[in-house]
Amino acid sequence: MPSAIDRFLSEWDAHEVHAVELDVPPEQALAAALAAPAAPDAIVRTLFRLRGLSTSGSIEDAFGRMRFGVLERTQTEVVVGAAGTPWRVRGGIRSFAEAAPGTVWMATEFRAEPLPGGRSRLTTETRVAAADATALRRFRRYWRAIGPFSALVRRRWLRAIARATESR
Repeated sequence: MPSAIDRFLSEWDAHEVHAVELDVPPEQALAAALAAPAAPDAIVRTLFRLRGLSTSGSIEDAFGRMRFGVLERTQTEVVVGAAGTPWRVRGGIRSFAEAAPGTVWMATEFRAEPLPGGRSRLTTETRVAAADATALRRFRRYWRAIGPFSALVRRRWLRAIARATESR
């Protein structure tokens, strides 16, 4: 079954996927993901500070502060997106629908799928598509430096979510 992110960015220039299995049903897994701390540990706090991002609040709060709007939301899936120039310090972030030449579309999804025994697989997927060749060149340079840190943040988010659901 296609995921919701497919309806917004079916083709992309960069993408990453990370997942964790949790001992909670899908609805609880997604709720835990969105409520988890945006900066759950010293590594993520440092990376956020280096990028000029707030370290307070939840993952859901962080996307809102970064001006990522909700593109679709169900009990087991949420897609947030924005457009802009993330390689610039301020990023010129605007709504997903306002992509223009020289910008990229960015979408992130959290999806929780059922597993046997009341468990779930929580996946986070990030996709980026350039509006044109200029944006693609600039984004690729940026992503070579930032991409590994983006992946690290998402893996640490999933680890924190798993710890939070285990302690319930």
